[in-house]
Amino acid sequence: MTNDREPEHSPRLDLAGLAPEFYKSMVRLDTAARKGLDPVLLELVKIRASQLNHCAFCLDMHSKDALAAGESVQRIVQLSAWEESRHFYSAKEIAAIELTEAVTVLTDGFVPDEVYDRVAEHFDETELAHLIAAITVINAWNRLAVTSRGVPGHYAPSAR
Repeated sequence: MTNDREPEHSPRLDLAGLAPEFYKSMVRLDTAARKGLDPVLLELVKIRASQLNHCAFCLDMHSKDALAAGESVQRIVQLSAWEESRHFYSAKEIAAIELTEAVTVLTDGFVPDEVYDRVAEHFDETELAHLIAAITVINAWNRLAVTSRGVPGHYAPSAR
């Protein structure tokens, strides 16, 4: 069997090596944002934002992290079509996914009140603040990885 795959691209730059203080600050920001949030729900949010932002590096990372946290392959695969696959997710997860989309795709302006109200039904104010922070952080990571051309396929989850 021959390998007829395209060669992988090269990264544009090593952000962590060239801007180490910034990179370490992003890692600390990510750690602070996730406090009190369910790890599986958090990975669903990160995967959905990464899908919307076309970030292959982050999709690779967070799909692997989700699997390591106990998420099913089926729910990860269905996430790109969650509106037609709602029965795979809880109402709380759907609310978080809706908020992720609203925060990630701001071309229509602001986060709609009905989306915010739905998510506020499932998260207390502290959790909601952390969820908004986590969505903001993954969007920043997506933009960094897409711009620096992070190469997907080499990430391995660390032992938790």
